[in-house]
Amino acid sequence: MEQRNRKKYDGEFKRQAVQLAESPGRTDRAVEKELGLYQGSIRHWRTEFAADPNAAFPGIGRLKPADEEMRRLRRENDILRKERDILKKAMAIFSRPKKAGTGS
Repeated sequence: MEQRNRKKYDGEFKRQAVQLAESPGRTDRAVEKELGLYQGSIRHWRTEFAADPNAAFPGIGRLKPADEEMRRLRRENDILRKERDILKKAMAIFSRPKKAGTGS
């Protein structure tokens, strides 16, 4: 099975490509062909940029600020749940009545 290698472009390249396509007399397809991009790349990047210009194209391995905050909160929530479960188990152990004659 042949595996296609996807080209990865940084955020600055994507912004410049969108600006180039928005210049008068230029079409998305012409810019894509000129830059060697897949058909529809400019349209996709323009949509992503229009949705959130400040957080568009965060880069490989980076999340948008809102997604990063959500990830941090979920992780914190998971840790707190585990701590709560440990405390519940400890309370159950220490609240058991002591058996008579065991010396403990």
